[in-house]
Amino acid sequence: MNDLREIRAYCKKATQLCPCGYLGHPSGKCHCTPDQIARYRGRISGPLLDRIDMQIEVPAVPQQELMKQQAAGEKSSTIRQRVEKAYQLQLDRQGKTNSRLGVKEIDQHCALDSASENLLTQAISRLNLSARAYHRILKVARTIADLAGVKKITNQHIAEAIQYRKLDKQ
Repeated sequence: MNDLREIRAYCKKATQLCPCGYLGHPSGKCHCTPDQIARYRGRISGPLLDRIDMQIEVPAVPQQELMKQQAAGEKSSTIRQRVEKAYQLQLDRQGKTNSRLGVKEIDQHCALDSASENLLTQAISRLNLSARAYHRILKVARTIADLAGVKKITNQHIAEAIQYRKLDKQ
């Protein structure tokens, strides 16, 4: 039960990188010390953080960028079709989504070529990743490959999945 409370508390503060919430903000309002930031981030335990598949920072957008007319991106309907196709692919391939794969199923459906395996091995070593993080990276990489519509996980998919483990690097 404590883990669930910690997850909820962390998710509520997911956009805050420091106690005041302004770290990296274009306004420069943050005056938190490195020690305060480290203590604040240290409040969430490693094992709990390990259970979060994707950990990314989304920086604040400067006001002038926000006010600019942006070029139209990919349409939501196009993205939805790609997601539905990837979802169906997962169900057809393994009878469940990638997030629900067990360790043996991960070995079966997330096989890597030698270059991808080397990249993941280096990341584990450099970032001191746990076995749980290793398996989560594989499942996220499998999903990225599914969204791209390719059968095999490549170096590019592994690299992208590793990038989504941002808090493991701090």
